[in-house]
Amino acid sequence: MIIYNITVNIHETAHDTWMQWTKNAYIPGMLATGKFDKARIIKVLIEEEMGGQTYSLQFETQSKELLDQFYKEDFDRFENEAKKLFGELMLTFKTELELISEH
Repeated sequence: MIIYNITVNIHETAHDTWMQWTKNAYIPGMLATGKFDKARIIKVLIEEEMGGQTYSLQFETQSKELLDQFYKEDFDRFENEAKKLFGELMLTFKTELELISEH
């Protein structure tokens, strides 16, 4: 299993709008691509010097090939929508993770 992780720091002034959009539009849209099986929102328990709140959005997919397909077919649409809505109020970085084992 591959986990597509997006770490997001969202400015306090946009937090509630971002959370509503993430739960009601972004995650359902990502799952609707058919490339991800499961999604979760995880709060990162740190205080950033720059302020805001930090979250990890994790999307599970069955293979690197499906993730690559997402990048080719869907990524730009989601990225552009987020930038249009939140611009500099949202900082992100992405990580690809591979699940080795669960205990």
